[in-house]
Amino acid sequence: MNGNYYTVEQIAEMLHMHPKTIQRYIREGKLRAGKVGKGWRITGHDLSAFMESLQNGYGPEGVKRTIPQEDRVRVSSVVDIRVYDREEAIRIVNTLTAVLNTKPPQYGISSMHTQYIQDEGKVRVTLWGGIRFMEAIMGSIAVLTEPEEE
Repeated sequence: MNGNYYTVEQIAEMLHMHPKTIQRYIREGKLRAGKVGKGWRITGHDLSAFMESLQNGYGPEGVKRTIPQEDRVRVSSVVDIRVYDREEAIRIVNTLTAVLNTKPPQYGISSMHTQYIQDEGKVRVTLWGGIRFMEAIMGSIAVLTEPEEE
């Protein structure tokens, strides 16, 4: 048996949960713990068993956990866009930044880094995010780089 003991606060920090959630799991018998003074202590063994139930895709309640759609697929991409001059590079970067800053919350967490490489005449855009976010950004890049009609 593992001789390590953890407090509710330590486990809450490790699992990125609120301490009251951990206390509720203890109260409901989903996480074994022993009372020491006024506080609960959890053995390393009991913590491992609890963590294993989480890692197997099942929550402490034994209910299958679901992954939110926006977190299910993550995509990364590097896009190089040829530009004529610095002004065009600024226009493209500013527009893509506006698209990033106005994306709907259901697109999830995403990031974009841009770089103007003057010697090569291009803007490099590094993207990371959900598939809907990538679809929106790629669509915006397609519109921004279409040849102008005369």
